[in-house]
Parts: sequence; structure tokens; C-alpha cells
Amino acid sequence: MSRVLRIAALIVLGCLIWQALVQLGDLPRFILPGPLLVFSTLWHSRALIAHHALVTLAEVLIGLGLGAAAGFVTAIVLAGSAAARAVLRPMLVFSQAIPVFALAPILTLWLGYGMVSKIAMALLIIYFPVTSAFFDALIRTPPGWLELARVMGASPLRTLWRIRVPAALPGFGSGLRLAAVYAPIGAIIGEWVGASQGLGYLMLLANGRAKIDLMFAALIVLAVLTLALHAGIDALCRRVWRI
Repeated sequence: MSRVLRIAALIVLGCLIWQALVQLGDLPRFILPGPLLVFSTLWHSRALIAHHALVTLAEVLIGLGLGAAAGFVTAIVLAGSAAARAVLRPMLVFSQAIPVFALAPILTLWLGYGMVSKIAMALLIIYFPVTSAFFDALIRTPPGWLELARVMGASPLRTLWRIRVPAALPGFGSGLRLAAVYAPIGAIIGEWVGASQGLGYLMLLANGRAKIDLMFAALIVLAVLTLALHAGIDALCRRVWRI
């Protein structure tokens, strides 16, 4: 309860500083609208914002699920096969030399302006962090555990699934927590490049029409969605894997 009160107090303090900055600086609403105006717009445009927020949330959740699954499988393949490490690791490192954001126009061209290109962006932006975090955890299995498995005659496959994977789940959880923060970025970038729905599209539309209060309202909703997603992933990791 005290944590909730601290967060609420920080939010109130931030809004007060925001409002004071607007009033003392005599800033026009098309530069920086005050929090009262933004929250009023958020309330009166709640149906519109909710519609676009659900589209973005669907893109993020699907991309997050696919990216986490792909990262999980890739990390296991890398950990279990020296040949796979020799082939795939340089490819993974090279993929990071290309900014993911630069791929957004290409993905939109190839996959269209619908949800698929945004899901692909979310998947790509989280794939490497999940793969890297889980793989690093897999190769850092305590040597004593591996030695015990060899003494007991466990096969490499059983050692992988019974010892190395369970021991590496905290690393996978860390990757998922990062993915929960990064996935919305990918979806929003994809919506900025080309979309007809989503919070990123709504923000661009509001900015083009000088409705800065609506843009800020959409931005606040996006931040809340990201925080809620991170909290949900964190709670899931703690409940399921105790990490």
C-alpha cells in the first residue's frame, strides 16, 4: 500500500510541476498543454483512444509472444549445438548492426499497412534481447551441476532440459522484462511509418491537426500500457518461475 501511495504522490507532484511550468511560462496549448486539458481530452476522447489503444496492444502482445518463443527456441539451439553457434551467432550480431527502426519502411512495403508489419517490428526489436539473455544464462549453468549430471550418466539432451534450461529461467525472465518495454516501441515505430489504426497513428494524426492535447493523451495511455505490460510480465515470472 505504501508503494502505491508513493507512486500516486509522485504522479501528483509531476502534474503540479507540469501545470506550474505551463502557467508560469505562459506556454500556448499547441506547444505544451496543461495536465488538466490533457486529462479532459483523455476523458472526452476515451472511446477513440481506447479503440486505437486496443489495436496497439494486440500488435504488442502478438509480437511479444512470437518474439519470446523465437528467442527461447533460438537460445536453446545455440546452447545445444556448436555448429549452430558458429553459423547463427555471427548472423545475430550482424543483425544488430542494422537499426531495427530502419527496417520499418521495408516491412511496411513488404507486409502492408495492416497489423502484420507492426507485429513483425515488435518481434524483431525484442528477439535479440530475449535470445541473448536466455543464451547467456544457459551457458552459465553452475559447473558442479553439469559435473553431477555427467557422473549420473545423463545424456546431453536430458542435461539441457532438466538442468540447464531450469537454471537459465531467471535469464529468460530478464529478457522478457526487457521485451515488455521494447515491444511497444517497435509497434509504435511501425505505426508511424504507415498505419490507419493504433496509438502511433493517432499521435501523428493529432500532431498534424495541431491537437497536441490529444497527442499527449495518447502518449500517456501508451506509457500506462507499457508499465502495465511490464508489471504483468514481472508478476508472471515471479508466480510461475519464482524469479
